[in-house]
Amino acid sequence: MGPKEVLELTPFMLIFLPTLGFLGGLLSGFIGSGGAFVLTPGMMSAGVPGAMAVASNMCHKFPKALIGAIKRGKLGHVDVLLGLVMGISATLGVQIGVQIQKWINRIWGAAGSDLYVSAIFVVVLLVVGLIVLRDARQSRKQQSLVAGPGELAQKVQRFRLPPMMNFPVAKSRVSFWVTVPLGFATGLLAATIAVGGFIGVPAMMYILGASGFVASGTELVIAFVMGLVGTLSWAYSGFVDLRLALLILFGSLFGVQLGAIGTSYVKDYMIKLVMALVMLIVMVSRLVSIPVYLGNLGKLTLNPTTAGLLKNLSFAIMCLALVVSGAIILGAIAKGRRAARAEEELRGISVEVPQQL
Repeated sequence: MGPKEVLELTPFMLIFLPTLGFLGGLLSGFIGSGGAFVLTPGMMSAGVPGAMAVASNMCHKFPKALIGAIKRGKLGHVDVLLGLVMGISATLGVQIGVQIQKWINRIWGAAGSDLYVSAIFVVVLLVVGLIVLRDARQSRKQQSLVAGPGELAQKVQRFRLPPMMNFPVAKSRVSFWVTVPLGFATGLLAATIAVGGFIGVPAMMYILGASGFVASGTELVIAFVMGLVGTLSWAYSGFVDLRLALLILFGSLFGVQLGAIGTSYVKDYMIKLVMALVMLIVMVSRLVSIPVYLGNLGKLTLNPTTAGLLKNLSFAIMCLALVVSGAIILGAIAKGRRAARAEEELRGISVEVPQQL
């Protein structure tokens, strides 16, 4: 499908896309814009070409990211200065990533773009997912709300090449030249698969020393800047489908606020755990779809029945990722709210007893 062709919106997609948006927004508000990594694969599983899914995802992202950043900012989870510094350097990465996508789509068409996006997803999700999962397990054993900077972050902060920058909310003082490659990589990945949080959130946690709360909150500022620039670049070539973007945005605006509230009721390791589990499940979904795209390119022989089974399996695994993430986050919110009410009731009883005496 070329950028000028119109995608048919079936009744299924009219129901699925807002639901996908809600669960993606729930993840986004909970772990930062990295929650968008379910949206591009989700749209592709529903039949949207890869380049169009990336472009429309970026289009819906920046208004949602702005709302999430404001919400998380009120909770003290956003370092605006860090977000803007990395966001500006990310715009260059976005421009280069968009041009690579356009070139692939022009040479190999939609099938080539689908294969490229899925292959990048598999590699990045597997590597980052395992790293974050290991760190989540270590953080859980420590049972600390916010862990201090790790060994790598401490070494980075000792790198003193001017100009040095202070990020008060992230509690980090690093060289400006450290933030530039991190922002660029975030933008490049965002333009490739519409997700920069894979690089941005872990980089802020493990390289800059920010907590999971601040890293995920600050990533929303970066996502706003990247999403705005990326949308304009993609729209110029006709890859943005506003219908897809609006359907996803409709659901995600509710989910992102609920997800942001959820961070107030969980420990830092829970954010990392949810991120890792969903990354690994989505990775399997994209891995299953790769033979189908190879078949479309004529690089692998698949009979129609096998191709159909792989497509359905990929979609089922994608749905599993959405259900698991939604259940974990909503369960954490419900558990946290019950604990908060119990604490308030206990305080009320302790105040009434002395008065009666």
